[in-house]
Amino acid sequence: MNASVRQGGGPSAGPSAGPPQAGPNPLGGSPEGPLGRGAPPFKHTTVLLAEAVDALVQQPTGIYIDGTFGRGGHARAILARLAPTGRLVVFDKDPEAIAEAQALAAADTRVAVCHASFADMAAELSARGLPQVDGVLLDLGISSPQIDNPVRGFSFRFDAPLDMRMDTTRGETAADFLAHAAERQIAEVIRDYGEERFAVQIAKALVARREGGSPVRSTGELATLVAGAVKSREPGQDPATRTFQALRIHVNGELEALEQGLAAALAWLVPGGRLVVIAFHSLEDRIVKTFISRHGKEAYDRRAPFAPVQPLKLQALARIKPSADEVRANPRARSAVLRVAERTSVPLADGLQEAAR
Repeated sequence: MNASVRQGGGPSAGPSAGPPQAGPNPLGGSPEGPLGRGAPPFKHTTVLLAEAVDALVQQPTGIYIDGTFGRGGHARAILARLAPTGRLVVFDKDPEAIAEAQALAAADTRVAVCHASFADMAAELSARGLPQVDGVLLDLGISSPQIDNPVRGFSFRFDAPLDMRMDTTRGETAADFLAHAAERQIAEVIRDYGEERFAVQIAKALVARREGGSPVRSTGELATLVAGAVKSREPGQDPATRTFQALRIHVNGELEALEQGLAAALAWLVPGGRLVVIAFHSLEDRIVKTFISRHGKEAYDRRAPFAPVQPLKLQALARIKPSADEVRANPRARSAVLRVAERTSVPLADGLQEAAR
């Protein structure tokens, strides 16, 4: 089934049951503590907020996954739709996001917090004894607070250490990668994850600088080097945009995590449960589109032409873009694409089920 396309509207209000304030939380949230102190230092405007939550929450008493908590925009809107017995499990790799999520969990016993990638959804849900969930939301990419905080090293607008890790407590930084990677590997990362046609020239310049005793260690150094290596510029785009995107995706293993998270979502969703994914660039959206398409059509085994047809496991429901009003209010929303699919009642093959779990 072809996904439908519509323009998103403004925020809509859903019924709110109010956050429970006491009692045990079987998902691990704390019933005590304040809901944060003061406003976050960097503002984040949630993209396609109403559209995503409208598509996701079909059972107010259900269990839902917010795989990318960020600053909690979607999470709080989901909670407003849930009954007192509803549950929300939130994931994030970023320690700053986790701190805010824990404050929310301290005030609302329906919330459980996982300091982990949504790629680890299978292990985390199994550890909590949750065999199925009613919906999974993934809001991919990078958040405004991460971009706007210079010390995180995601943006070429500031000169700062070249970090780019979503989880600053583990893994190698972008600078570490560029300090040891072979020229061919650097070129492949920039070409494949940034779709940069000058990837080879950029990689050569990076390695030449490193071999000259001055490896790139800051965002400003990288932006300047890329500007010198890129022979032509796209209108309205900084020449370093694609290289920064590519290194961020590589350092955080974003595309591999997406594939793992989608597989886990398919394995855990109840029949009628919703998969809702917001992507911001073509690499992510292509993976989501392909995944839904692959599991959203009947499959024939050409090696066994008389074998029963394998029926579809996902039903594509919608493809939604931000409205013109939302893009005017938040220009960072302009490239967003929201895809919605619903789990059918068809069981997964044993191999797929075991691989996801």
